[in-house]
Amino acid sequence: MQGLKIHPHNTCYLLERWQTPDGANIVGKLPPDVQSHYDATLKTYILYQHNHCQVTQPLLLEELREWGVDISAGQLSRILTEQKDIFHREKDHILSAGLRASDYVNVDDTGARHNGKNGYCTHIGNELFAWFQSTESKSRINFLELLRTGAADYVINKDALEYMSNQCLAKSVLHLLENDAKKLFSDLDQWTVHLQNLKIENHRHIKIATEGALIGSLLHHGLPKSLVIVSDDAGQFNIFNHALCWIHAERTLNKLIAPNEKKRTILDEVRTQVWDFYKDLKAYKISPDEAKKIELENRFDVIVGQKTEYQMLNLALKRLHENKSELLLVLERPEIPLHNNLSESDIREYVKRRKISGSTRSEMGRRCRDTFTSLKKTCRKLGISFWDYLIDRLSNKNAIPPLPEIIVKYANAP
Repeated sequence: MQGLKIHPHNTCYLLERWQTPDGANIVGKLPPDVQSHYDATLKTYILYQHNHCQVTQPLLLEELREWGVDISAGQLSRILTEQKDIFHREKDHILSAGLRASDYVNVDDTGARHNGKNGYCTHIGNELFAWFQSTESKSRINFLELLRTGAADYVINKDALEYMSNQCLAKSVLHLLENDAKKLFSDLDQWTVHLQNLKIENHRHIKIATEGALIGSLLHHGLPKSLVIVSDDAGQFNIFNHALCWIHAERTLNKLIAPNEKKRTILDEVRTQVWDFYKDLKAYKISPDEAKKIELENRFDVIVGQKTEYQMLNLALKRLHENKSELLLVLERPEIPLHNNLSESDIREYVKRRKISGSTRSEMGRRCRDTFTSLKKTCRKLGISFWDYLIDRLSNKNAIPPLPEIIVKYANAP
């Protein structure tokens, strides 16, 4: 018969104090895992209930008091948000390790109000890790800043200039940046002053130049240029090798409401063709073949290039054709997923927390929500018990290796 015993367990420590002949005092030391009035197991339980089981602070406080734990609302809040630097550092390193060990990442974002103002939470991850960060913006500049994993510099190099050119930056501005001797700027202030000195004042020019300098910084610091970013077609994620989610792409067809039976039949036939094509793409991923690749490319052109009697359907097919390179990137890179379901699933964790607990108020609260959501989801992906992880870190045992090290180990496993 299995069961649990839940009751308060209090320990009183008596520290010896000795006075040396010269008058100095020597006081005994507490065990290394004793850092406050609450032991590692109790603090682990509090963090686990709040971050894993979505228990709100008021309910958690009521639960602990009913069990006889002497704790105030302020103390509970401090346990949940303060002195969490070891967790924040490990979370920050997860993204750096994950990006450099991965062939691709899934990305998505969702609303994340903070201190009464609208904000956004961005998710970056794959089968090995999940990383969340809340900010006030979801622009491409914001996304590139997140990918820098702590770096603050701006770099003008070949990759940066190539990006600016592809984004149709005015040639006069491009030449200014290309011909200027200074190519590296340590922070945003230096970069802003440099743009002012070059008389670059147009908002669009500043935006494209900044995006290019951030891409230059990313590649300068070793981000793989071959990295594939899989998204739902949100514009801010369209950088490097961009692959589109087939589930989201097909929604352009799914959303159509046929006005009569004839057009409904046409729509159903085209959707069947698309999903049959999708099944063959999944088979191709398992066993890539050059002849099959050519056949699938031609078949895609036939499906999206057909003209039907349903004009709205024709426009939807035209949009799919415009996204051909991103939808068929899997033919060149069979290892990447065909959809963004992983990111959708991961970010649902954040959405549930938002619906249960509402928005964050303090900076520490927002940072802790991002950190523990990232750690929990990453532990789950790596097959590590989140409870074991928390108690290992809080008791200073550190028997579980840092999560970034495990990510790299799994990525390099044969």
